[in-house]
Amino acid sequence: MKAAKVLKARPWTLASLASARPYAAIFKTKSFDMLSTDFQPSKIEISEVEARKLLGKIRLDNKNVISREEAMSRIEYEGMEGLGKLSVVRLEEYGTFLEQERGPGPFLDQQGGPGPFSDQQGCPGMGSFTSSPALVAEDNQDDALSFQPGAHEELVERCRKELMELPTPLERRFRNYSLQSTQSTQETITQSTVFRCISVSALGTKNDKFVCCPAEALVWETRRWRLLHEILRYEPDIICLQEVDHFNLLERALGSVGYSGRFVPKPDSPCIYLPENNGPDGCAIFYKNSKFDLVSESKRVLEVWRVQSNQVVLCLNLKHRDTEKELFVATTHLKARQGALLSTMRNEQGKDMLDWLAESAAGKPLLLSGDFNADPSEPVYQSVVHHASLNLSSAYKSDNLGVDEYTTWKIRETGEQKYVLDYIFHSEFLTPVSVLEMPSEEEIGAHRLPSLQFPSDHLSLVADFHLI
Repeated sequence: MKAAKVLKARPWTLASLASARPYAAIFKTKSFDMLSTDFQPSKIEISEVEARKLLGKIRLDNKNVISREEAMSRIEYEGMEGLGKLSVVRLEEYGTFLEQERGPGPFLDQQGGPGPFSDQQGCPGMGSFTSSPALVAEDNQDDALSFQPGAHEELVERCRKELMELPTPLERRFRNYSLQSTQSTQETITQSTVFRCISVSALGTKNDKFVCCPAEALVWETRRWRLLHEILRYEPDIICLQEVDHFNLLERALGSVGYSGRFVPKPDSPCIYLPENNGPDGCAIFYKNSKFDLVSESKRVLEVWRVQSNQVVLCLNLKHRDTEKELFVATTHLKARQGALLSTMRNEQGKDMLDWLAESAAGKPLLLSGDFNADPSEPVYQSVVHHASLNLSSAYKSDNLGVDEYTTWKIRETGEQKYVLDYIFHSEFLTPVSVLEMPSEEEIGAHRLPSLQFPSDHLSLVADFHLI
């Protein structure tokens, strides 16, 4: 049994390893100084089975394996029998290597033709084991529940009954913007031009380590009703969600009261490697059918230094029914954890997303929400608010609104964490009218979040906008 270490690497390798989804071929080698132009990898490629085992080990947080977030600078594996030392070769270089050697493997078959994970030219593609999950999961844990078409309030009342043995939910207040504008402008802000957006982190099941959170607060059979109630109680017109690993439930429940939704999973969700998992987590957007029509939808795997990462963005182009104006709504969940390199990776993901959205929205109104895993001091925040084409502002950041002291507050093994990580950004074609305030420390409670009163470690953001 030998350990494998990666001590130095260039940005593309760091991005691949940190996301635990390397777009690169993994080889047995004698040296890790393999990034020079004259590097010649071993002809003995790690088998598909071995590679799947290896990638699975990266994603596990037990058995003394270093976590994915720390993997950008060092990886150590114990118990990988027969693997020896490992190296990573960039796909472009590997394609050239295959072209020369024509050896069998997952990208080339025994006759030198395209293998099961290649394109027709025999080059590594999106279907290779290095870019697809090692496990497959189905979103079926909520199949026993049924939802009949009905009124909004009927489903809210059903949630209340399911939660009647638990404490009442957190009570929060809306704060209005002081709109400094002409009377004629004020008169145009009517009920027909105002819509409400909620952004919620659904908290992927069993994928976090909370120290003080009551165990019963994380039981999905109860928490799902708290999550649905939290969404529905504010009667939103647009719902943006992150860490969604029960989309089937949300689609059926919200669909029964007049919402339509779309979902994009992470390419290699860590949720599917957890015991009793339900399915990959990802981002979702729902919209109220009586308020909006869907024009188009698009999604993107975010890139870091031109390498696809494990984070995504979902974007819907909606048409407001009363005004017939178009609105682009996007949501994302950027790379987690602290550290200078991870902060840089988030910024690269953010810039890739912003450039893509600028091209997609093409000057039309844009809402961008999500868990950015970055406080306002991080580069990615500055990239968002200073993007030349988009001209975005945070609905929770204004001179007359002191409501953004935190959006997440939890206690983990590493200590108490209280940060602003979540945002609803809007373009100049949208005017914020009001936002939902954060609860006080007393209202949150000593055990912080999640709790029996709130289903996630990130508080919901809710904002009303006037569509100009």
